[in-house]
Amino acid sequence: MQKTLPYKTKQFLIVLLKISLVVGAFYFIFYKLTTNNQLDFKVFSAFLSANKAFSLKNILFLLVLSYFNWILEILKWQDLVSVFKKISFKMALQQSLGSLTASLFTPNRIGEYGAKAIFYTSEFRRRIVLLNFLGNSMQMLVTTVFGLIGLYFFMTTYSMDINYTKTAKFAAVLLFILSLVFFGWKKKTVTIKGVSIEKVWQFFKNIPLKHYSVCLMLSIFRYLIFSFQFYFLLHLFGVEISYLTAMIVITSMYLLVSVIPSIFIFDVVIKGGVAVYLFSLTGVNELTTLSVVTCMWLLNFVIPSLLGGVFVLNFKLPKNTAS
Repeated sequence: MQKTLPYKTKQFLIVLLKISLVVGAFYFIFYKLTTNNQLDFKVFSAFLSANKAFSLKNILFLLVLSYFNWILEILKWQDLVSVFKKISFKMALQQSLGSLTASLFTPNRIGEYGAKAIFYTSEFRRRIVLLNFLGNSMQMLVTTVFGLIGLYFFMTTYSMDINYTKTAKFAAVLLFILSLVFFGWKKKTVTIKGVSIEKVWQFFKNIPLKHYSVCLMLSIFRYLIFSFQFYFLLHLFGVEISYLTAMIVITSMYLLVSVIPSIFIFDVVIKGGVAVYLFSLTGVNELTTLSVVTCMWLLNFVIPSLLGGVFVLNFKLPKNTAS
């Protein structure tokens, strides 16, 4: 018979874990800002100071865009969870921002799945993981559709040095993987963590169409907001580029970076590298592009992560009798 940890010991370990997680998150954000190999923080600060376009009015407008960006994400999560359980906006806020902070160090924020699930008792956790997958997949669908349209126009407008042999090999591998997934889906006997694909498929089939529609709509609005925010930052940094031209590059960039695995602390580096290459073809200099990417990172990830740290510190395990 296994011995369970004393209650006080368990509580101490939970508090220690929460503090370690928040301190670690803050340290890595600070580390990334001060040791960015692509953009020195002093150069970035001087560039911002020299740019007089960053008035209080413009800064507030950028913060408002970030606010609505996350409001839409929180509303999306609240609606998805309502499939089986009604939660308040405040709870959706805590779970969304808290899970963001808790998943900082995981590739492509995959830790968010477990972080959101832990807010619920064990009977709901599998459903929470699937709903989170649905929300992320819908956002990825929007990114892919806009991205493919943008990439098509980008490739027909600008000359790109593409290795078609490597591209063909990558496409072949991707097609093979998708074929295996499709085969497993059709068999419906394949299990993931003890759950059959048939049950997963049935779960998604039972979700009312209304929730899919709301999720898709909010994902589209969210995409339009943060892509416009990117364009607005380009404008503030003095880049003379039309909205349509900028969107062709921005949508292409978000598509390309979304398929590259990344950890949060390297996310800005990957986006920066892709953005520098794409925008260089339109005549935008490297410093401006990296500064815009860094501002987007600060506005839409760092600030929400810092707020999420408060919810991580206040987190309490759900009781088994209620969730």
